[in-house]
Amino acid sequence: MDRRIILTAALLGVISIVLGAFGAHALKKLVDVNALATFETGVRYQMYHALFLLFVATTSSVLPKTKKAIHILVVLGVLFFSGSIYLLATNALTSFDFKVIGFITPVGGLLLIVAWSLLFIDILKNKSQIQ
Repeated sequence: MDRRIILTAALLGVISIVLGAFGAHALKKLVDVNALATFETGVRYQMYHALFLLFVATTSSVLPKTKKAIHILVVLGVLFFSGSIYLLATNALTSFDFKVIGFITPVGGLLLIVAWSLLFIDILKNKSQIQ
């Protein structure tokens, strides 16, 4: 399971860097400043959660069951939160109005909050594992 989480973290990190470079170079010429800032928020949160998954995978302070739940929550959270932000920020470039999926963004944020909360609760419960 830890290997899978590390691989997911690496993939999210790579995609985050690629999208960040795309935003800084290509997208900058295509969308307004507000849309670019929104896009950068999605990239930033994706990278934060790639690093979060690396921590979760490499710590022995979190139970395997909790690691699995955090992994699922973060993947879905990043997909919903950052993914919808990417689509909303580039809305002006397509004929489809991505504003209809705007409700997915806070759902993704909630999933990320739950993932962090699970980490907090698991470590709080397992006092003996952390010195």
